[in-house]
Amino acid sequence: MLNNTILLSDGGLGTTLEDHFHLPISHTPLWSARIILDAPNTLQQAHLAFLEAGSRVLLTATYQAAFESFERAGYSHEIATESMRNAVHIADQARHQFCKEHLDISPKEIHIALSLGPFGAVLAPMQDFGGIYPPPYGPRAYSDSDENTTSFGDDIEAKNNSVKALTRFHEDRLRVFTSDKETWDKVDFIAFETVPLVREVEAIRQAMDNMKEIISPKPWWITATFPNGKYPDTRQPGGDRYTPTEAAIAMIRQDNELPVPNGIGINCTALKYIPELLQEFERAMDGNRKLFLVLHPNGGGGFDLSTQAFREPEENDRWAEDLASLVKEAKKRGWNEIIFGGCCKTGPSDIKALGEAFSKE
Repeated sequence: MLNNTILLSDGGLGTTLEDHFHLPISHTPLWSARIILDAPNTLQQAHLAFLEAGSRVLLTATYQAAFESFERAGYSHEIATESMRNAVHIADQARHQFCKEHLDISPKEIHIALSLGPFGAVLAPMQDFGGIYPPPYGPRAYSDSDENTTSFGDDIEAKNNSVKALTRFHEDRLRVFTSDKETWDKVDFIAFETVPLVREVEAIRQAMDNMKEIISPKPWWITATFPNGKYPDTRQPGGDRYTPTEAAIAMIRQDNELPVPNGIGINCTALKYIPELLQEFERAMDGNRKLFLVLHPNGGGGFDLSTQAFREPEENDRWAEDLASLVKEAKKRGWNEIIFGGCCKTGPSDIKALGEAFSKE
Protein backbone atom coordinates (compact mmCIF):
# COMPACT_ATOMS: atom_id res chain seq x y z
CA MET A 1 0.00 0.00 0.00
CA LEU A 2 2.87 2.36 0.75
CA ASN A 3 5.21 0.72 -1.77
CA ASN A 4 7.96 -0.31 0.66
CA THR A 5 7.97 3.11 2.29
CA ILE A 6 9.00 4.19 5.77
CA LEU A 7 7.19 7.42 6.66
CA LEU A 8 7.96 9.77 9.54
CA SER A 9 4.80 11.02 11.18
CA ASP A 10 4.22 13.97 13.49
CA GLY A 11 4.01 13.96 17.28
CA GLY A 12 1.37 14.70 19.89
CA LEU A 13 -0.62 17.60 18.46
CA GLY A 14 -2.62 18.38 21.59
CA THR A 15 0.33 18.41 23.98
CA THR A 16 2.38 20.35 21.41
CA LEU A 17 -0.30 23.04 21.27
CA GLU A 18 -0.11 23.25 25.06
CA ASP A 19 3.63 22.92 25.64
CA HIS A 20 4.99 24.84 22.65
CA PHE A 21 2.18 27.20 21.68
CA HIS A 22 0.91 27.73 25.25
CA LEU A 23 -2.76 27.16 24.51
CA PRO A 24 -4.87 25.92 27.47
CA ILE A 25 -6.75 22.99 25.97
CA SER A 26 -6.49 20.18 28.55
CA HIS A 27 -9.58 19.03 30.39
CA THR A 28 -11.95 20.65 27.88
CA PRO A 29 -14.60 18.68 25.95
CA LEU A 30 -12.85 19.35 22.65
CA TRP A 31 -9.16 19.12 23.68
CA SER A 32 -7.08 19.89 20.54
CA ALA A 33 -10.23 20.21 18.40
CA ARG A 34 -11.02 23.42 20.31
CA ILE A 35 -8.19 25.11 18.41
CA ILE A 36 -10.00 24.57 15.11
CA LEU A 37 -12.47 27.18 16.35
CA ASP A 38 -10.34 29.39 18.58
CA ALA A 39 -6.94 29.55 16.89
CA PRO A 40 -6.88 28.00 13.39
CA ASN A 41 -3.75 29.95 12.42
CA THR A 42 -1.90 28.57 15.43
CA LEU A 43 -3.04 25.07 14.50
CA GLN A 44 -1.59 25.57 11.02
CA GLN A 45 1.66 26.77 12.59
CA ALA A 46 1.81 23.60 14.70
CA HIS A 47 1.37 21.46 11.58
CA LEU A 48 4.09 23.49 9.85
CA ALA A 49 6.45 23.01 12.79
CA PHE A 50 6.15 19.24 12.43
CA LEU A 51 6.71 19.46 8.68
CA GLU A 52 9.83 21.55 9.25
CA ALA A 53 10.98 18.86 11.69
CA GLY A 54 10.73 16.24 8.93
CA SER A 55 7.23 14.82 9.34
CA ARG A 56 5.62 13.61 6.15
CA VAL A 57 2.37 12.44 7.76
CA LEU A 58 0.14 15.00 9.51
CA LEU A 59 -2.65 13.86 11.80
CA THR A 60 -5.65 16.18 11.85
CA ALA A 61 -6.93 17.90 15.01
CA THR A 62 -10.03 15.69 15.06
CA TYR A 63 -9.14 13.01 17.61
CA GLN A 64 -11.78 14.20 20.12
CA ALA A 65 -14.00 15.79 17.48
CA ALA A 66 -17.51 14.33 17.27
CA PHE A 67 -21.05 15.63 17.51
CA GLU A 68 -21.17 14.51 21.15
CA SER A 69 -18.09 16.47 22.22
CA PHE A 70 -19.11 19.62 20.33
CA GLU A 71 -22.61 19.45 21.82
CA ARG A 72 -21.21 19.15 25.33
CA ALA A 73 -19.06 22.21 24.62
CA GLY A 74 -22.17 24.15 23.61
CA TYR A 75 -21.84 24.10 19.81
CA SER A 76 -24.48 23.26 17.23
CA HIS A 77 -24.52 20.32 14.85
CA GLU A 78 -23.74 22.69 11.97
CA ILE A 79 -20.71 24.24 13.70
CA ALA A 80 -19.46 20.76 14.62
CA THR A 81 -19.66 19.64 11.00
CA GLU A 82 -17.93 22.75 9.69
CA SER A 83 -15.19 22.57 12.34
CA MET A 84 -14.39 18.91 11.74
CA ARG A 85 -14.05 19.52 8.02
CA ASN A 86 -12.00 22.65 8.63
CA ALA A 87 -9.43 20.60 10.54
CA VAL A 88 -8.67 18.73 7.32
CA HIS A 89 -8.45 21.95 5.33
CA ILE A 90 -6.08 23.51 7.89
CA ALA A 91 -3.74 20.53 7.61
CA ASP A 92 -3.94 20.78 3.82
CA GLN A 93 -3.14 24.50 3.96
CA ALA A 94 -0.06 23.70 6.04
CA ARG A 95 0.95 21.08 3.47
CA HIS A 96 0.74 23.54 0.58
CA GLN A 97 2.34 26.38 2.51
CA PHE A 98 5.29 24.14 3.37
CA CYS A 99 5.71 23.07 -0.26
CA LYS A 100 5.68 26.71 -1.40
CA GLU A 101 8.63 27.30 0.91
CA HIS A 102 10.35 24.02 -0.06
CA LEU A 103 10.05 23.71 -3.82
CA ASP A 104 11.92 20.40 -3.86
CA ILE A 105 9.06 18.74 -1.96
CA SER A 106 5.76 17.92 -3.68
CA PRO A 107 2.40 18.04 -1.86
CA LYS A 108 2.03 14.38 -2.83
CA GLU A 109 4.96 13.57 -0.53
CA ILE A 110 3.05 14.88 2.49
CA HIS A 111 0.13 12.78 3.67
CA ILE A 112 -2.85 13.87 5.75
CA ALA A 113 -4.22 11.27 8.15
CA LEU A 114 -7.74 11.80 9.45
CA SER A 115 -7.34 11.22 13.20
CA LEU A 116 -10.37 9.49 14.75
CA GLY A 117 -10.25 8.60 18.42
CA PRO A 118 -12.42 5.97 20.11
CA PHE A 119 -15.82 6.71 21.63
CA GLY A 120 -14.03 7.09 24.96
CA ALA A 121 -12.22 10.17 23.65
CA VAL A 122 -15.47 12.15 23.56
CA LEU A 123 -16.52 11.27 27.13
CA ALA A 124 -15.94 13.29 30.29
CA PRO A 125 -13.81 12.09 31.93
CA MET A 126 -12.12 10.73 28.84
CA GLN A 127 -12.05 6.94 28.59
CA ASP A 128 -9.72 6.33 25.67
CA PHE A 129 -7.27 4.72 28.11
CA GLY A 130 -9.89 2.89 30.18
CA GLY A 131 -12.73 1.94 27.83
CA ILE A 132 -15.37 2.44 30.54
CA TYR A 133 -18.42 3.39 28.46
CA PRO A 134 -22.02 4.22 29.48
CA PRO A 135 -24.96 2.25 28.04
CA PRO A 136 -25.56 1.32 25.30
CA TYR A 137 -21.86 1.63 24.40
CA GLY A 138 -20.70 -0.16 27.54
CA PRO A 139 -22.09 -1.79 30.69
CA ARG A 140 -22.02 1.41 32.79
CA ALA A 141 -20.40 4.82 32.96
CA TYR A 142 -17.18 5.48 34.83
CA SER A 143 -17.56 5.92 38.58
CA ASP A 144 -15.14 7.17 41.22
CA SER A 145 -16.83 5.07 43.88
CA ASP A 146 -18.02 1.84 42.24
CA GLU A 147 -16.00 -0.85 40.51
CA ASN A 148 -15.61 -0.12 36.80
CA THR A 149 -15.66 -2.68 34.03
CA THR A 150 -15.38 -2.85 30.26
CA SER A 151 -17.13 -6.22 30.01
CA PHE A 152 -20.78 -7.22 29.64
CA GLY A 153 -19.93 -10.67 30.96
CA ASP A 154 -22.32 -13.26 29.55
CA ASP A 155 -24.92 -10.72 28.37
CA ILE A 156 -24.56 -11.35 24.64
CA GLU A 157 -27.52 -9.15 23.68
CA ALA A 158 -26.09 -6.12 25.49
CA LYS A 159 -22.69 -6.73 23.92
CA ASN A 160 -24.23 -6.90 20.43
CA ASN A 161 -26.19 -3.70 21.08
CA SER A 162 -22.94 -2.07 22.17
CA VAL A 163 -21.25 -3.01 18.89
CA LYS A 164 -24.21 -1.57 16.98
CA ALA A 165 -24.09 1.70 18.95
CA LEU A 166 -20.32 2.03 18.50
CA THR A 167 -20.68 1.28 14.80
CA ARG A 168 -23.22 4.11 14.48
CA PHE A 169 -20.90 6.48 16.33
CA HIS A 170 -17.95 5.80 14.03
CA GLU A 171 -20.09 5.73 10.90
CA ASP A 172 -21.83 9.02 11.69
CA ARG A 173 -18.50 10.73 12.28
CA LEU A 174 -16.99 9.33 9.08
CA ARG A 175 -19.94 10.67 7.10
CA VAL A 176 -19.05 14.22 8.17
CA PHE A 177 -15.93 13.91 6.02
CA THR A 178 -17.05 11.55 3.27
CA SER A 179 -20.17 13.59 2.47
CA ASP A 180 -18.08 16.58 1.40
CA LYS A 181 -15.95 15.75 -1.64
CA GLU A 182 -13.61 18.74 -1.23
CA THR A 183 -12.76 17.61 2.29
CA TRP A 184 -12.56 13.90 1.53
CA ASP A 185 -10.24 14.41 -1.43
CA LYS A 186 -7.67 16.01 0.88
CA VAL A 187 -7.52 12.94 3.18
CA ASP A 188 -4.81 10.37 2.41
CA PHE A 189 -5.18 8.00 5.39
CA ILE A 190 -7.89 7.21 7.94
CA ALA A 191 -6.41 6.72 11.41
CA PHE A 192 -8.55 5.03 14.07
CA GLU A 193 -6.43 5.59 17.16
CA THR A 194 -6.16 4.51 20.81
CA VAL A 195 -8.90 1.88 20.53
CA PRO A 196 -9.24 0.30 24.01
CA LEU A 197 -11.88 -2.40 23.39
CA VAL A 198 -12.04 -5.52 21.24
CA ARG A 199 -15.71 -4.89 20.47
CA GLU A 200 -14.91 -1.32 19.35
CA VAL A 201 -12.33 -2.71 16.93
CA GLU A 202 -15.15 -4.85 15.52
CA ALA A 203 -17.44 -1.81 15.37
CA ILE A 204 -14.85 0.22 13.45
CA ARG A 205 -14.44 -2.56 10.92
CA GLN A 206 -18.23 -2.83 10.63
CA ALA A 207 -18.48 0.93 10.07
CA MET A 208 -15.89 0.74 7.30
CA ASP A 209 -17.83 -2.14 5.76
CA ASN A 210 -21.05 -0.12 5.86
CA MET A 211 -19.31 2.80 4.16
CA LYS A 212 -17.56 0.82 1.42
CA GLU A 213 -20.18 1.50 -1.26
CA ILE A 214 -20.23 5.27 -0.81
CA ILE A 215 -16.63 6.32 -0.21
CA SER A 216 -13.55 6.25 -2.38
CA PRO A 217 -11.08 3.75 -0.89
CA LYS A 218 -8.27 5.14 1.23
CA PRO A 219 -5.65 3.31 3.28
CA TRP A 220 -6.74 3.04 6.90
CA TRP A 221 -5.31 1.77 10.13
CA ILE A 222 -6.32 0.81 13.65
CA THR A 223 -3.98 1.36 16.58
CA ALA A 224 -4.54 0.28 20.17
CA THR A 225 -3.34 1.71 23.45
CA PHE A 226 -1.67 -0.30 26.21
CA PRO A 227 -1.51 1.72 29.46
CA ASN A 228 1.19 0.18 31.66
CA GLY A 229 1.74 -2.35 28.88
CA LYS A 230 -1.72 -3.94 29.25
CA TYR A 231 -4.78 -3.82 27.01
CA PRO A 232 -7.67 -2.14 28.90
CA ASP A 233 -10.41 -4.59 27.85
CA THR A 234 -11.39 -7.60 29.99
CA ARG A 235 -13.26 -10.79 29.10
CA GLN A 236 -15.41 -10.75 32.25
CA PRO A 237 -16.10 -8.07 34.88
CA GLY A 238 -13.02 -8.07 37.10
CA GLY A 239 -11.52 -10.84 34.99
CA ASP A 240 -8.46 -11.34 32.82
CA ARG A 241 -7.57 -8.78 30.21
CA TYR A 242 -7.41 -9.54 26.52
CA THR A 243 -3.80 -10.05 25.50
CA PRO A 244 -2.09 -7.77 22.97
CA THR A 245 -2.10 -10.71 20.55
CA GLU A 246 -5.87 -11.01 20.91
CA ALA A 247 -6.27 -7.26 20.36
CA ALA A 248 -4.25 -7.56 17.14
CA ILE A 249 -6.23 -10.61 16.02
CA ALA A 250 -9.44 -8.59 16.47
CA MET A 251 -8.03 -6.09 13.98
CA ILE A 252 -7.18 -8.62 11.27
CA ARG A 253 -9.33 -11.75 11.73
CA GLN A 254 -11.13 -12.67 8.54
CA ASP A 255 -13.70 -15.19 9.78
CA ASN A 256 -16.26 -12.40 10.30
CA GLU A 257 -16.02 -11.19 6.67
CA LEU A 258 -15.35 -7.61 7.76
CA PRO A 259 -12.76 -5.48 5.93
CA VAL A 260 -9.22 -5.72 7.25
CA PRO A 261 -7.36 -2.45 7.79
CA ASN A 262 -4.34 -1.71 5.64
CA GLY A 263 -2.27 -1.12 8.76
CA ILE A 264 -2.29 -1.96 12.46
CA GLY A 265 -0.20 -0.79 15.35
CA ILE A 266 0.26 0.79 18.74
CA ASN A 267 -0.14 4.37 19.92
CA CYS A 268 -0.40 6.39 23.14
CA THR A 269 1.76 3.85 24.97
CA ALA A 270 5.10 4.22 26.74
CA LEU A 271 7.99 3.28 24.46
CA LYS A 272 9.42 0.80 26.97
CA TYR A 273 6.45 -1.51 26.37
CA ILE A 274 6.58 -1.40 22.56
CA PRO A 275 9.17 -4.17 21.89
CA GLU A 276 7.21 -6.84 23.77
CA LEU A 277 3.87 -5.60 22.43
CA LEU A 278 5.21 -5.71 18.89
CA GLN A 279 6.27 -9.32 19.40
CA GLU A 280 2.68 -10.14 20.37
CA PHE A 281 1.35 -8.33 17.30
CA GLU A 282 3.72 -10.36 15.16
CA ARG A 283 2.34 -13.57 16.67
CA ALA A 284 -1.09 -12.48 15.47
CA MET A 285 0.33 -11.84 12.00
CA ASP A 286 1.82 -15.35 11.91
CA GLY A 287 4.54 -14.34 9.46
CA ASN A 288 2.21 -12.29 7.25
CA ARG A 289 3.61 -8.77 6.77
CA LYS A 290 1.24 -7.57 4.05
CA LEU A 291 -0.14 -4.85 6.33
CA PHE A 292 1.82 -1.75 7.24
CA LEU A 293 2.89 -1.05 10.80
CA VAL A 294 2.02 2.12 12.72
CA LEU A 295 3.97 3.10 15.85
CA HIS A 296 3.16 6.29 17.78
CA PRO A 297 4.47 5.89 21.36
CA ASN A 298 4.21 8.59 24.01
CA GLY A 299 7.15 10.77 24.95
CA GLY A 300 9.79 9.76 27.46
CA GLY A 301 7.97 10.99 30.56
CA GLY A 302 5.03 8.65 30.19
CA PHE A 303 1.48 9.00 31.47
CA ASP A 304 0.68 8.45 35.14
CA LEU A 305 -2.76 6.83 35.36
CA SER A 306 -3.05 7.63 39.07
CA THR A 307 -2.58 11.39 38.62
CA GLN A 308 -3.97 11.62 35.06
CA ALA A 309 -0.89 13.66 34.14
CA PHE A 310 2.35 13.20 32.22
CA ARG A 311 5.62 12.72 34.05
CA GLU A 312 8.63 14.78 33.09
CA PRO A 313 11.13 12.90 30.90
CA GLU A 314 14.36 11.78 32.47
CA GLU A 315 17.52 13.70 31.62
CA ASN A 316 19.04 10.70 29.86
CA ASP A 317 15.91 10.14 27.78
CA ARG A 318 16.75 8.20 24.61
CA TRP A 319 13.25 8.20 23.15
CA ALA A 320 14.29 9.14 19.61
CA GLU A 321 17.25 6.76 19.44
CA ASP A 322 15.34 3.85 20.95
CA LEU A 323 12.31 4.26 18.69
CA ALA A 324 14.48 4.64 15.59
CA SER A 325 16.31 1.44 16.50
CA LEU A 326 13.04 -0.38 17.08
CA VAL A 327 11.73 0.67 13.64
CA LYS A 328 14.93 -0.51 11.95
CA GLU A 329 14.64 -3.87 13.70
CA ALA A 330 10.99 -4.19 12.69
CA LYS A 331 11.93 -3.56 9.07
CA LYS A 332 14.53 -6.32 9.24
CA ARG A 333 11.82 -8.67 10.51
CA GLY A 334 9.72 -8.04 7.41
CA TRP A 335 7.68 -4.91 8.11
CA ASN A 336 8.54 -3.16 4.84
CA GLU A 337 5.98 -0.39 5.23
CA ILE A 338 6.03 1.56 8.49
CA ILE A 339 4.58 4.85 9.69
CA PHE A 340 6.25 6.01 12.88
CA GLY A 341 6.23 9.13 15.00
CA GLY A 342 5.11 10.23 18.43
CA CYS A 343 2.01 10.63 20.51
CA CYS A 344 1.48 12.58 23.74
CA LYS A 345 4.35 14.79 24.96
CA THR A 346 6.32 14.54 21.71
CA GLY A 347 6.87 17.82 19.91
CA PRO A 348 8.65 18.97 16.76
CA SER A 349 12.10 18.73 18.38
CA ASP A 350 11.44 15.09 19.28
CA ILE A 351 10.32 14.30 15.75
CA LYS A 352 13.38 16.03 14.30
CA ALA A 353 15.62 13.98 16.59
CA LEU A 354 13.71 10.83 15.63
CA GLY A 355 14.22 11.46 11.92
CA GLU A 356 17.92 12.14 12.44
CA ALA A 357 18.34 9.00 14.55
CA PHE A 358 16.59 6.87 11.93
CA SER A 359 18.78 8.31 9.16
CA LYS A 360 21.96 7.22 10.92
CA GLU A 361 23.46 3.96 9.76
